[in-house]
Amino acid sequence: MTDIILKTEGLTKHYGGIHALENASFELRTGEHVAIMGDNGAGKSTFVRQITAVEQPTSGKIIFNGVEVSFKSPIEAREAGIETVFQNLALADDLDVPSNLFLGREKFLLKLGPFSILDFRSMRDATRKALEKTAVKIPNLSNTIRHMSGGQRQCVAIARTATFASKLIIMDEPTAALGVQETKMVAELIQQLKREGLGIFLISHDLHDVFDLSDRVSVMKNGKLVGTCNTSDVTKDEVLGMIILGKLPGEQSRQELESMH
Repeated sequence: MTDIILKTEGLTKHYGGIHALENASFELRTGEHVAIMGDNGAGKSTFVRQITAVEQPTSGKIIFNGVEVSFKSPIEAREAGIETVFQNLALADDLDVPSNLFLGREKFLLKLGPFSILDFRSMRDATRKALEKTAVKIPNLSNTIRHMSGGQRQCVAIARTATFASKLIIMDEPTAALGVQETKMVAELIQQLKREGLGIFLISHDLHDVFDLSDRVSVMKNGKLVGTCNTSDVTKDEVLGMIILGKLPGEQSRQELESMH
């Protein structure tokens, strides 16, 4: 039995003559956190869209939980155990926390088409347990998302993802546009998910986040994978060199690294 929860082999996506993703091969082990870095247009979001079936790859294989898969829709990917926190969070501003947590997965007391009755008490109890499990502190669950801070909103989105993910979570820039304290709140939540054994692909531009929260870092440039390193084996400058120069640490010269500053 392998501990590799997700593996891609030669994953490629072309939009006409544009090669957005070329021969990308990744591995993620159970409970491992891998950061994916690169400049805008490097191919990070394209990679996520293929894994989550927002788009279909031009070629290549996706092996999930030991089986080659070809999800036809994001719902299929979600049902298989893959959850995603996108940058826009996909939260409903005018709904409260339980309604957002169960958005698209509502619990019903009675389900008769337009005459259905939602089970608000069950969803509220489940939300409270989910927030306790992920150590997310939301004082008033009745507050609408609109009246929450950026950090609280992000934590609700991640808690929703963690509640339903059984295998893998993909996070797209989870701390972008957050202040220091809010970033710390989200980072603590991500570390809690690691303790629970959930694998995470972390898409990020923040080197501090990457080194604090991930076991390995993969760098992409121009739709191709430059390489993957253990975060404990590289420096921030070497990762920056991979992003800017498109070279692995052993291929980078002192002069090239100095020229980046």
